[in-house]
Amino acid sequence: MFAAYRGAHPHLAPEDDLVVEAFGDGPALADELLAYVTDGPKRATAGLVAGYAHDGDPLPRVGSHWVACDGAGRPRVVLRTTELRVGPLHSVDERFAWDEGEGDRTLESWLDGHRRFFRRQCEQVGIEFSDDLEVCFERFSVVWPPELADAPPASGGSPRDTAGDAGAAAR
Repeated sequence: MFAAYRGAHPHLAPEDDLVVEAFGDGPALADELLAYVTDGPKRATAGLVAGYAHDGDPLPRVGSHWVACDGAGRPRVVLRTTELRVGPLHSVDERFAWDEGEGDRTLESWLDGHRRFFRRQCEQVGIEFSDDLEVCFERFSVVWPPELADAPPASGGSPRDTAGDAGAAAR
């Protein structure tokens, strides 16, 4: 899938650290969260910094791409990171919860779901959960396939940048 995207965009710089992964921590959650991207408003995600470190993965970079897979591991969309912020879990705001596009899109719902998810991740990583844990809040745009890609801004610039202030569902 990424090769097709690169073929259609030969001007892009090579990426040696392309991420290919699913949202969440299991096939059912991966499919649910991916549907929020392909069929809905999800344009943000959040991950524990400790989870990246535990897995030996670098934090995402603005402008980097990643391939989001479904629960069976099949590539479904190419995403491009448009904004990043690292901060404590408790610093998430209503706009970020809304941009993550899950559930009823409220801050309370976001915190409830992410606290449950991050507690599971903390158990796997071997750390104690806290609202003070550092989270990588990431916004992204869908850039491939063309039928699912976000429209570029009216100015004809790069894909839609869902600017705002804080982060969302774990990648």
